[in-house]
Amino acid sequence: MSQKITPELRRWIIEQASAGFQPEAVLASMVASGWNEAVAVNAMESTLREHLRDNPAAMAQAQAVAQAQTQDPSVGVPVPDFALSESPRQLDAGDRMVDVVVTLNNPRVVVLGNLLSVEECEALIESARPRLARSLTVQTKTGGEEENEDRTSSGMFFARGETPEVALVEARIARLLNWPLENGEGFQVLNYKPGAEYKPHYDYFDPSEPGTPTILRRGGQRVATLVMYLNEPTRGGGTTFPDVGLEVAPVRGNAVFFSYDRPYPSTRTLHGGAPVIEGEKWIATKWLREREFV
Repeated sequence: MSQKITPELRRWIIEQASAGFQPEAVLASMVASGWNEAVAVNAMESTLREHLRDNPAAMAQAQAVAQAQTQDPSVGVPVPDFALSESPRQLDAGDRMVDVVVTLNNPRVVVLGNLLSVEECEALIESARPRLARSLTVQTKTGGEEENEDRTSSGMFFARGETPEVALVEARIARLLNWPLENGEGFQVLNYKPGAEYKPHYDYFDPSEPGTPTILRRGGQRVATLVMYLNEPTRGGGTTFPDVGLEVAPVRGNAVFFSYDRPYPSTRTLHGGAPVIEGEKWIATKWLREREFV
């Protein structure tokens, strides 16, 4: 027999959260009462996400919890998300309608269509091309950067609002996700030649590494990633999520979004850029932080 997420259940979840019970305890209580675990997780995530978005006081309280994450990284924090509670086919980005292609709740993955126009994709590629260099990864042991054999692309960073196209797309993303524009890092544009890849990894900063506190001073943890496809390789180059057996095809103008409310593998956000087999791949990545990124 299927279990339905009722308004009464949603009210009960909000009451438990407002009383200070941790999500793990609420989930355990639901499962003990006979709820299917997957249904319970979905009910909690969707209910609390909408509650935080619509209740400024609750959001402020959740931000206080986020500050405590430096002492207890197992505590989840608010993350960006789209307004998908009514299962819309499209979302209003202000200057264009964006298609909702695929949604997944655990992990939270949303594939978007028509996020960027063909002209915007071409402009980003041409602006980035002269500044490409071997891609680096964040070195969490020191807080610096390093070459990594797992990442064999070339790339560059735009400052926020650096070009008209960058500014326009950044505003579009902020509106869609209801997340402050200033909480985003600048776009990173990457180019993958045949054979290039980025092996599976996490985007959050490992709290156990000594360099992480230095990195977090610039805006707190990363809490979400948006990968935008600027062209279409002939074969290969998809974005993979090994924990859930998902691969997103690189389609020009489309994007894949995923969020992670804590810096732990339990978020199931292990992901990678599959090797390009034929042609080349161009993407622009936007990482979103807890606070203003400076």
